[in-house]
Amino acid sequence: MSHITTHILDASLGRPAADVRVVLETGTGETVAEGRTNRDGRVGDLGPERLELGHYRLRFEVAEYFAASGTPTFYPVVTIDFHVADAEQHYHVPLLISPFAYSTYRGS
Repeated sequence: MSHITTHILDASLGRPAADVRVVLETGTGETVAEGRTNRDGRVGDLGPERLELGHYRLRFEVAEYFAASGTPTFYPVVTIDFHVADAEQHYHVPLLISPFAYSTYRGS
């Protein structure tokens, strides 16, 4: 299993957000891994089983997702910066989106 996992829920529709590009980057912007959400809004494999301790970023490219349904959005890209402080822990970083808002939290 990847050290970092994520999923996206479209709160405005009450369902997972499928086919959204997600990029895992280091704090300096180097790409570690990337993928697209599946029908359940999840990326099945996003990066290695272990990451070095430090600053990371998830970049969710949601503009294309909203454009596919003709929905205008205020946030074309959502970025979430976080810190990996324990190499033994799994980090789950979910995202809730709507065309004009987003929310996140540390999942389990």
